[in-house]
Amino acid sequence: MLDHKDLEAEIHPLKNEERKSQENLGNPSKNEDNVKSAPPQSRLSRCRAAAFFLSLFLCLFVVFVVSFVIPCPDRPASQRMWRIDYSAAVIYDFLAVDDINGDRIQDVLFLYKNTNSSNNFSRSCVDEAAVSGANGSTLWERPVAQDVALVECAVPQPRGSEAPSACILVGRPSSFIAVNLFTGETLWNHSSSFSGNASILSPLLQVPDVDGDGAPDLLVLTQEREEVSGHLYSGSTGHQIGLRGSLGVDGESGFLLHVTRTGAHYILFPCASSLCGCSVKGLYEKVTGSGGPFKSDPHWESMLNATTRRMLSHSSGAVRYLMHVPGNAGADVLLVGSEAFVLLDGQELTPRWTPKAAHVLRKPIFGRYKPDTLAVAVENGTGTDRQILFLDLGTGAVLCSLALPSLPGGPLSASLPTADHRSAFFFWGLHELGSTSETQCPVGVLSEGRGAHCWFSLQETGEARHSLYMFHPTLPRVLLELANVSTHIVAFDAVLFEPSRHAAYILLTGPADSEAPGLVSVIKHKVRDLVPSSRVVRLGEGGPDSDQAIRDRFSRLRYQSEA
Repeated sequence: MLDHKDLEAEIHPLKNEERKSQENLGNPSKNEDNVKSAPPQSRLSRCRAAAFFLSLFLCLFVVFVVSFVIPCPDRPASQRMWRIDYSAAVIYDFLAVDDINGDRIQDVLFLYKNTNSSNNFSRSCVDEAAVSGANGSTLWERPVAQDVALVECAVPQPRGSEAPSACILVGRPSSFIAVNLFTGETLWNHSSSFSGNASILSPLLQVPDVDGDGAPDLLVLTQEREEVSGHLYSGSTGHQIGLRGSLGVDGESGFLLHVTRTGAHYILFPCASSLCGCSVKGLYEKVTGSGGPFKSDPHWESMLNATTRRMLSHSSGAVRYLMHVPGNAGADVLLVGSEAFVLLDGQELTPRWTPKAAHVLRKPIFGRYKPDTLAVAVENGTGTDRQILFLDLGTGAVLCSLALPSLPGGPLSASLPTADHRSAFFFWGLHELGSTSETQCPVGVLSEGRGAHCWFSLQETGEARHSLYMFHPTLPRVLLELANVSTHIVAFDAVLFEPSRHAAYILLTGPADSEAPGLVSVIKHKVRDLVPSSRVVRLGEGGPDSDQAIRDRFSRLRYQSEA
């Protein structure tokens, strides 16, 4: 049983609390003891609240300062289109891009020769020029040589030097020049040691640093009669290292510096219908008398014929191109012959898939037809018989075959990676193209990336002019004609001028005869701005989408920088 007080407290709890409060007021010493003995949770909660509001205030203050007080950097305005013209000039087949003025927009480098500085065109100098990718204004321009045989830009220089990167030019008749990529100033200029009768072979190769100056060294290959020789130069000073070294074979332009999986360096190059090779270590021993920092690969040495230095040929007909498939050391090699092409293992040099018969006269391009799957686009045949073959590099399966007639001597193709992990491809063909009514390429099959073979046929119906067509694998029945050009095109490239945005193409046009000066033009066009006025070319029977809906899909394409 509850006593009287407990029963009253249960019936009237508020009165009980009031009584306790009065007792506490009447006994202050007891109240102080209770406060002292109370746990500190209430004081901690007040400190936490104060810390929270102080942190919140600091965050809001930082946001306010960043948003309204600190000014945003001025973003350079990039023009949609610009054009530079030179009268009475010729232009070289050289085009490079780099961020020269530090505005985060790729700038354009090219070579041309005009008669403004000399009445005798043959004695006038070749000028190297760098223009802004944003508006086409000249960043620097400098005469470099009477004629240019080789040029390579973005060559690293030693740490701490005034120029972190340089353009290396091999001039005719006998000059070897390095130019600061960012200012155009000459870093060094020497006379070359090449014989006057020697032909300079391309490209200029960069080999690992052998003289310890912190910059890759340069290997220039020349041919005199039927002998190929190598000349090694310091990448930082241009001085020759050692003497001339013979490779012991004849060869052609198209050399490839290959690194095996064991870290050994070899030079691969076409020689007639064979694939030839030479150890960089062996060449360095001939040049300097020592092996230097290079390695040799026993497996590769066993594959090389000790006398002819030839390897087993994997090509039907002449070897036209040797290309590295993007990858690490020991990357696979795409061997393109005049009658077939094949992918070779980077270490064993054995075919990864059955060679594909084709009449290839132009350099293939890499891209992604399926998401995150590397493919190669090969131009098979020329003129009205040209076909674009898309092949899966992993299996060699034909993903798509696009018949696209072209003019002789047309520009090379190009590709740009898109945000959907595929690529946009750019091809040149005839201006007026008709379409057939049949196709073996269902859109659904290609969108799923199952590797179905598809076949398109385009027929010439109009005048012969170069037209630039854009193709994306998600729209396999459509080509988009972006532009058409009636002048001679010397060089072309599709470039991502800003990271993840601003895709554009660059054109160099000029006289077809290098000895007959004429109008030379350097032109930039932003791809997205050409889409609204483009012409939709349907391949086979048209799909349900209207032309405007297709243009909208191409306009929504987003591009991404290469990893």
